[in-house]
Amino acid sequence: MTLSPVEAAELLLKRRTIRKSFTDWCQLAGYEPAPHHRLLISKLEAVARGEIKRLAVFMPPGSAKSTYASVLFPAWFLSQNPKANIIAASHTSELADKFGRKVRNLVSEHGKTLGIELSGDSQAAGRWSVSQGGEYYAAGCGVGIAGFRADLAIIDDPVRSREDADSETIRDKLWEWFNSDLATRMKPGGRQVLIQTRWHEDDLAGRLLEAQANGVARWEVLNLPAEAEDNDALGRKPGEFLWDDNYGYGNFLRHEKQTQTPRNWNALYQQRPAPETGDYFKKEWLKHVDILPAPGTIKTYGASDFAVTSNGGDWTCHVVVGLDPEGRMYLLDLWRERASSDVWIESFCDLVKKWKPIGWACETGQITSGVGPFMERRARERGAWTYLETFPTRGDKSVRAQSIRGLIALQGLYIPNEPWRNALIAELLSFPAGKHDDQVDALGLAGQLIDKMMNGSKPEEKKKKPLVFPRGIHIPGPPDDYARGNFKIRI
Repeated sequence: MTLSPVEAAELLLKRRTIRKSFTDWCQLAGYEPAPHHRLLISKLEAVARGEIKRLAVFMPPGSAKSTYASVLFPAWFLSQNPKANIIAASHTSELADKFGRKVRNLVSEHGKTLGIELSGDSQAAGRWSVSQGGEYYAAGCGVGIAGFRADLAIIDDPVRSREDADSETIRDKLWEWFNSDLATRMKPGGRQVLIQTRWHEDDLAGRLLEAQANGVARWEVLNLPAEAEDNDALGRKPGEFLWDDNYGYGNFLRHEKQTQTPRNWNALYQQRPAPETGDYFKKEWLKHVDILPAPGTIKTYGASDFAVTSNGGDWTCHVVVGLDPEGRMYLLDLWRERASSDVWIESFCDLVKKWKPIGWACETGQITSGVGPFMERRARERGAWTYLETFPTRGDKSVRAQSIRGLIALQGLYIPNEPWRNALIAELLSFPAGKHDDQVDALGLAGQLIDKMMNGSKPEEKKKKPLVFPRGIHIPGPPDDYARGNFKIRI
């Protein structure tokens, strides 16, 4: 079909606009990028320009990372580089072909705008080419790649399941495939994009990041957890959920946080895989409980790890624990925020009034840093009465947590299904190598307090029986007095 001069000019203008802006291309294809997609788009544009050679993208399931990186991006990349070759790999050839089919269909539908067209003799879902010379090759991770060299490699979802992620044999095979098959198929200056949710500390992303730490192959990392943490790439405040708008993804994430296991939530959704069993605290020590014991049947204690500044790197954490008559320990309540002192003092008073603990532990330096008098005055005003015990900071964090570790090892720590459960378990299993330790520090102080209050008391000294001598002589005093004559004898 021949275009009129006006139509040809309009098409040329549209093509230039689309080639210049990945966002405009996404909108043309029917997608309206959310803020996290726009951040991803900016990184992929840098890949297309050659400014980023290796990009790793970690986002939770359902965040549409594959739509933008594995479907929309390859078609747009070909519009920028019509002679480029692209390898697209996924955990199975079926999934790789599925992505390939979607990219091919976009090129077929919008080829004129993109400035490329499919070759008539090469249009299979898994391997097709454009008449300008570029080619697309879909492959399963682990499958040999021969006779093809790539300008761009996209690896999307290299791990199929939890079972595969936990298999060292499969992890080793994937690592060998990446280094021997994929990496060796790259042209000089070729670019790589890895898109995945994190499954395991030792997954493909984990090994690549470890290699980077050892000075091998620098990767640009875009890490967007489901629930924002410190230094969020989108500028979210800690606790804010990803894509929390009318689309409903934020509510989906809230549901997943409540229903997923701690390991899955922290790995797949927070992109922070924790070890299955901890080195310091063991997974089998951490028990689930649906109903907490009645307050009158347990001895209750509290503890706090305070952050002196509200905007620093640490959190303030209050914990309330209870011991039942058999010595089982329950985590009754937990409060954790990065907040100013007036906020955490109010929360301290709330917990004291709610649980009426026998005592409350904190570190000496944290209380004497200036907040102590205000905390004491506010507790009086609110009637939040408890015995406050301060402990000096001693040894490293592992030493300070030894008391609570011993208690938990003997009888376990029973944790209810509360919103803070997953983050707590992840921190315990990662301790002492984890990013945060404020919850462990608070529990450690609780352990020191319990040790002090439950120490065995000294047995009372038995009263010495009076000495009775033969012939009825009663001596009302010790033998030394008798020897010195310091008493009277009754007969």
